[in-house]
Amino acid sequence: MDTASSPATTEARQLALWLGRVAELRDRAAFAQLFGHFAPRLKGYLIRLGCEPGVAEELVQDVMLTVWRRADSFDAAQAGAATWIYTIARNRRIDRLRSERYPTIDPTDPLLVPDEAENADQGIETAEREHSLRSAIKRLPKEQAELLHMAFFEDRPHGAIAAATKLPLGTVKSRIRLALARLRKELGPDGSA
Repeated sequence: MDTASSPATTEARQLALWLGRVAELRDRAAFAQLFGHFAPRLKGYLIRLGCEPGVAEELVQDVMLTVWRRADSFDAAQAGAATWIYTIARNRRIDRLRSERYPTIDPTDPLLVPDEAENADQGIETAEREHSLRSAIKRLPKEQAELLHMAFFEDRPHGAIAAATKLPLGTVKSRIRLALARLRKELGPDGSA
């Protein structure tokens, strides 16, 4: 059998021809032929490599976009068109796996940015305000101090406080409001005694 005219050789020539037309002429019809030929094959290949079908479709789109953009870098002396395209697909899958294992870190993420250091004067003022506030809370009636603690330090909603203390919701709200008014009166408008 003559290998120069075998179906595989004919197909390889046709693929190289389409790829050449994409590279030289940006021929959309040739690209459509390449896409129609490779898209289902690449998807099956990527699924066999372990990709979810949705991810495989995304990767196929990315691979074919790369083929469109970089068709001029294809060298028929180095590899066949199919080998070149499947290599791109394999590399895209590897890139995807790496990005899933080692996600890129956003250095501007607020959780990763340390708080600015407080200067000494601010630290002293903060400590004094905290001391004044703690002292003022200790002077509140016990039932008001407990409700205030539950609302602000435990971050409980008023309804949950009412259920936990078996007090009517209105009573809980009134006592918290009274406690806050006493603290404001005692600490003054700037929050310091």
